[in-house]
Amino acid sequence: MRAVLLLMAVAGVGARASSPSTATTADDSPPPRHTLPPPTLDGDDATMRQQADTGIVVERDRSARWRLAEHRRLDAALGRLAPERSGTVDAYVVVAALDSDPVFAREARATAAVLARRYGADGRTIVLAGPDGRGGAALPMGSPAAVDLALARVAEVMNPAEDVLILYTTSHGAGFGLYYNDGDQGYGAIGPAHLWRQLSELGIRNRLILLSACYSGVFVPMLSSDTTAIVTAASAERSSFGCEADNDWTFFGDALVNHALRQPVPLATAVAQAQREIAGWERQAKLTPSDPQVSIGAGAQRWLAALERALPPADASVGRPATAVLEEVARNKRARR
Repeated sequence: MRAVLLLMAVAGVGARASSPSTATTADDSPPPRHTLPPPTLDGDDATMRQQADTGIVVERDRSARWRLAEHRRLDAALGRLAPERSGTVDAYVVVAALDSDPVFAREARATAAVLARRYGADGRTIVLAGPDGRGGAALPMGSPAAVDLALARVAEVMNPAEDVLILYTTSHGAGFGLYYNDGDQGYGAIGPAHLWRQLSELGIRNRLILLSACYSGVFVPMLSSDTTAIVTAASAERSSFGCEADNDWTFFGDALVNHALRQPVPLATAVAQAQREIAGWERQAKLTPSDPQVSIGAGAQRWLAALERALPPADASVGRPATAVLEEVARNKRARR
């Protein structure tokens, strides 16, 4: 799981950037809490990797009304995707929060707005995220199944020869991949082999994959290719930080999305800036470095050049900084002296 800096954090002003989704009804329900142990992913490391690579999902205690409402939300979101434009490199953005801790829903919503603006993907963006605890719009929830369906829909409407998938996930992670946990009802995982298989079968070759989770570097060897750019919050052996439920951003999301990708600079420059910023925060907190990973294929450089030819001007970051908890710790230490 993603490492936790503190057991408690003070709630602050949330990221209020508007979502590219056209959902209009507010979701005032509290984010589901984790109180029961997961029924899946038991056994040795090899068994857990095998389960994750099948895209295992267990849903329990879901009412028929909930399932119908969720089906309708997802179907509406998929149906709103705009078709590709011949002769234009279109970006299709899929952002998923795979855990009900509200930090992930907040990060997903704000990230979708940043990526849609940066890459001109208004009308071509899907946000999968549960309640953010702040009354944000009701969206289809993030789950392995929802991610698969979103990718399949993107494959239907994009031109794979010229268009690009931009996939961002935020969640806890483990050595087997990304961990899905929605309260006490939804459990599962997305392993590297599962994501690779889905993208390959769908014919999505041009892809920017951004993974905000502990140990997410485990995806780099299998997902890297000539036409892929992949950036992960941590190496395959390291935790990443900033996932306290009251946060608006993880360290990775804040540094890469909320700061670097808001600037009109190439992806490689933005990633290098984010790596430096994260390293500084980790030194300040005396944390083991998360070691974010990046791999950009030579073919990916070509579609990146097309997408980045007319980046929008810089805009301001939003929400409570991921490092606010560090500043709070420092203040408390000074007060006790």
